[in-house]
Order: sequence, then structure tokens, then C-alpha cells
Amino acid sequence: MHEEILLKREVSAIQIPSGDSLVLPVGTPVFITQRLGGTFTVATSQGLARISSQDIDALGIDPKAEEKKQEESAKLKDAPIEEQVWAQLKGVYDPEIPVDIVNLGLVYDCHIAETDGKRTVEVKMTLTAPGCGMGPVIAADAQAKIMTIDGIDDAKVELVWDPAWNQEMISEEGKMKLGMI
Repeated sequence: MHEEILLKREVSAIQIPSGDSLVLPVGTPVFITQRLGGTFTVATSQGLARISSQDIDALGIDPKAEEKKQEESAKLKDAPIEEQVWAQLKGVYDPEIPVDIVNLGLVYDCHIAETDGKRTVEVKMTLTAPGCGMGPVIAADAQAKIMTIDGIDDAKVELVWDPAWNQEMISEEGKMKLGMI
């Protein structure tokens, strides 16, 4: 996982934790530090950056292996919509923490509403730290993943700060992944 990779092509990335866009040139040496939720956190000479799953070829990763993972998620298509939404949210990660936003306790509310025949998912979530520049990126990831569900017409992800997040909100599964228990 911490093997140096030379980028196969120029790739757009998001700098962590500022959330600023940057372009990493072809041949840039990177180390994948985290690979979760379809995104990749890489260490570069400029610090940490997040690379989208649509750019995995730049990392030399086989898209067919990624397709297999997507096929597994397709099995959820027959599950109730709410179960599908929560499954998608469990695929969203803070790029600095190897636990999904659900098990971190960052999702405070998830509501599915139907109005005029349109189904909207409304999520209220927080971050581990209010000043995190990745907040809008994580919220956008959550929204994008929800929008992949058939039958969802819109998704709104709102960042909230009340109540303030604390480590007690982490699920037992999350605490196990973090070595807290």
C-alpha cells in the first residue's frame, strides 16, 4: 500500500486538508496512503492529495478490479431505498481517517421525502473538526454516491455543527477499525 507509484498521466486532485484543487503532472511520485470509498489519498512532495476513482488509471490501477467492486454494490439494488442510502454513505470517507462517515458518527440524520412523485434524500452530517477544508468535498462525495441510487431524484447534504462531534459518537465497528477497543 505504501509503494511509490509514478503517475501514468496528469491528474486533477484535491489538496488535503485545504480542499484546494491542484494538478499533479505525469511522472509525479506518489504513495497511496488510503484507498477507501472509491477515492485515493496519496502522499506527494506537496503533501496529501485526494484522487477520484475516475482517475485510477493515472495510478496504474486496473479498472476491471474496480468494476468487480461495483458489481458487488449492484447486489443492493433490490434492497429498500433507505438501506441503499445508508450503504452508499458507508462508502464515504474522510481522507485522513480509515473509517466511513457513518461509523465515525458524522451522519446525524438521513430522511427520504417524496413530494410530487420525486424522491429526495436529505442528510445532515458534521465533520470531526469544524475548520476542515475537506468538508464540502466529503459532503459532495456523499451526495454523489446517493445520486447513484435508482429512484432518487435529488440529494441534499447539509453540514451542521450542533451537536459538536466527539469520539463517543464513533460506532463500535469504527472504534475497532481505529484500534480504540
